[in-house]
Amino acid sequence: MENNLPKIYSKTAILGFSILLSTLFGGVLLYQNLLDVKKKKEAYIVLGISILITIASIIIVNIPENPKSSLAYLCGIGGGSLLSYYFVPKYFPNESEYPKKALWKPIIIGLMITACFVAILIYSNSIENA
Repeated sequence: MENNLPKIYSKTAILGFSILLSTLFGGVLLYQNLLDVKKKKEAYIVLGISILITIASIIIVNIPENPKSSLAYLCGIGGGSLLSYYFVPKYFPNESEYPKKALWKPIIIGLMITACFVAILIYSNSIENA
């Protein structure tokens, strides 16, 4: 039976990407897991919740006059914990039996997205100073 199970991203990977990048990124990994096991309705629910949590995180982080990155990490921990410790056990009660996907693809995508944001920040600062 184990050989018939599709590969999925682990709940640790979902939590880690949620903390380091955003709950949306972790939600996309869980979304992909759910699509791989043919749970399309549940996948869209998780994706929608991830989007809402990410929007709430952006609002919460920007409430203070001087936004702090620690708030973003706390929001990532909260959102990632919800995904990893509520939704993963709910939809994958035997998650440990599934073979795990390699993390190279999401790592490369995350680095590319981060590099784009850094380049945009550098470019926008150079325009302001010109």
